[in-house]
Amino acid sequence: MSIHEKKQKLKGGTSIMKFNKKMTAWSLTLASTLLLAACGSDTDTEEAVSSDAAVEETTGSELKDGTYTLVQKNLDDNGWKVDFTMVVEGGKITESNYDYKNEAGELKSEDEGYQTAMVDKVGVGPQDYLPELNEQLVEKQDASEVEVVSGATHSSELFVEYAEQLIAAAKEGNTETIEIDN
Repeated sequence: MSIHEKKQKLKGGTSIMKFNKKMTAWSLTLASTLLLAACGSDTDTEEAVSSDAAVEETTGSELKDGTYTLVQKNLDDNGWKVDFTMVVEGGKITESNYDYKNEAGELKSEDEGYQTAMVDKVGVGPQDYLPELNEQLVEKQDASEVEVVSGATHSSELFVEYAEQLIAAAKEGNTETIEIDN
């Protein structure tokens, strides 16, 4: 192979290497651009946060101050019925007291035997999940944002359903007790 042929081969190899480098750089640029576009900008995030705050503000300001109560008329199969009170002050939910009462008027959250039986059966009892549900409503100010407590799915879903009814009453300023014919 002559020197001229070696130079041509080397020159061609260099061109291929330059081409590969350009393609790699172009690919990285494209991938970076797509990644940044998919993530969005901080402005979008700030607007979303502002929008969420506005929704929360509107929801809170629609509530009329007062004490709102919901009760079930009948005992369930386990001998309990819901007794739910929600307090609104300054247009915000400040207290949520969701519990169950038995025929004697005793609270499920204070029944040690029931607590122990439920913890043994599903890992969580009313002393665990009732305060959690109540705290979530006060914190989030929106029943639909309350998360289901694992092991207390039925009670969690019922809590959300009844909290929505109390919030609707608070928007109207209707403090009459809501009675559920269960």
